[in-house]
Amino acid sequence: MTKNNKKHLTTPKKVIIAALILVILFLISFLFLLYGPYKNFRNWLITTAMTTMNHQYLATIFYDEKTIDEVLKQNYVQETGESTDSTQIIFNSYKSTTMYLNKYEKEILTKDKGNDIYKKIDITGDGLRGYLIAIYDPSKVKIATSKYMGTKGQMLTTIAKNNNAKVAMNASGFIDPNYNSNGGIPHGVVIQDGKILSNEVRVGISGGIIGFNKENKLILGKMSAEEAINKGIRDAIDFGPYLIVNGKPSFIKGNGGWGTAPRSAIAQRQDGIVLFLVMDGRDYAHGISGADMSDLTEILLNYGAYNAANLDGGTSSGLVINNELINKPVNGSGQNQTRAIPNAWIVTE
Repeated sequence: MTKNNKKHLTTPKKVIIAALILVILFLISFLFLLYGPYKNFRNWLITTAMTTMNHQYLATIFYDEKTIDEVLKQNYVQETGESTDSTQIIFNSYKSTTMYLNKYEKEILTKDKGNDIYKKIDITGDGLRGYLIAIYDPSKVKIATSKYMGTKGQMLTTIAKNNNAKVAMNASGFIDPNYNSNGGIPHGVVIQDGKILSNEVRVGISGGIIGFNKENKLILGKMSAEEAINKGIRDAIDFGPYLIVNGKPSFIKGNGGWGTAPRSAIAQRQDGIVLFLVMDGRDYAHGISGADMSDLTEILLNYGAYNAANLDGGTSSGLVINNELINKPVNGSGQNQTRAIPNAWIVTE
């Protein structure tokens, strides 16, 4: 009895020792990822954390300012420096005898039966999951705002419902003092139906005006709100970086400096078709960490984008079709939800 009791009493100690060994091995592995010779994890962590609203501490608690700056200097987007040449956007009505250049063209130009407004295309592969919307009539693409923009943001589903939108996608970023913003104050310029609704300060990002002119052509250019109005811009926001201008992609070093996360982008093909792109992220259980600037650019080029720009991402990224949230958002706390935003790109009937 004594011998058996002794064995029984030592079992918890063995469990504790085994647990401690596992913890130590985990810490050693984690420290190796953080400070070891292989920089991929370090680059991913720093660029992803530093472009979030609430989780920059995930980088700053592990790395000093010098290390963070060095990583960001090795991961950036260098834009072409051009503005959109709208004369190169030539609207085209395709016939049933159209010959497709590739599978991407076929996906875009083969409309769903009974739906001439838009088509949803699923994006999958290589750890990516997202949704591309082709909008066939660019005159139906407009900016819609929170009812309380300037004071408080609203959820994308609410903005879509309030504006009878067939499709809605998040648009500009927002000013976020102390990382506790309610999404009400938009970043930079907001123009709706030829009127300046907001003209706030810009934060330190590239890009500029992203908007449609009265000819329904997507214009990307660095200009003031007044200059945009003088150039005939009807609906616009202010964000970036620009990914493609006049068919030329930006130079992207590393992951572009924006890390890997849920992403949104808007583009227009040379034939006038508008593209909404929303990519999921933070779904680590299914191997979906998100997209970087290179991923967005490659997908949009595949589908014929001639001008394209990055929009706000992370927890803001959302896609609503017929009042239903289509993408699978995950916020910084691991919850399946988006957050309040100041405005959205919508598609009306």
